[in-house]
Amino acid sequence: MGRIYDFYERRIFPRVLDRTMRALNDLRTPTLASAHGDVLELGFGTGLNLRHYPAGVTRLSTADPMDALPETVEKRIAAAPFPVDVHHLPADGRLPFAPAAFDCVTVTWTLCTIPDPVAALVEAARVLKPGGSLLFIEHGRSQDPSIARWQDRWNPIQRVIGCGCNVNRQIDEIVRRAGFNLTRLDRFLAPGLPRLVGEMYRGVALRS
Repeated sequence: MGRIYDFYERRIFPRVLDRTMRALNDLRTPTLASAHGDVLELGFGTGLNLRHYPAGVTRLSTADPMDALPETVEKRIAAAPFPVDVHHLPADGRLPFAPAAFDCVTVTWTLCTIPDPVAALVEAARVLKPGGSLLFIEHGRSQDPSIARWQDRWNPIQRVIGCGCNVNRQIDEIVRRAGFNLTRLDRFLAPGLPRLVGEMYRGVALRS
């Protein structure tokens, strides 16, 4: 069973994920609109954010343990109008960057999967410049108690089929616990998705 799941995680899931996440591309541009300068992206995945960064971005560094669809990712990086430095490493571990190295940190549909999302954002804060911004969009726990209960019931299954993805994390609380000051938070249902997985948190937070 372990070998079958490993094959699913490495070969099948990345293709399914890339196709699924392309359906959310319209949400990327407004999320990343204020990104600028040197940017760190936690959870680069298959590089779907690249074409949605604004002109003010001068360099992108990434932190992601996944090395999925390498040929597709290489093509997307080659088409980017700025240099991209890819780092395959856990997003919740120690980042190999100096303190205050980045103007912005971006994270899109990643905090749901990182084993310790608070630790990941604490480390992100370390490498952000004072006053630097965290730009994020995530799915997570519903404000509707009945939907949230169903999310709790579904979550063990989601973690298997989604390779560690959780549907019931309260993203705004995670951001605050990491020491960020939320300056904007939008809650909405992603078009075309059921509420179990489509309850969105999109926001901007500043390093305190």
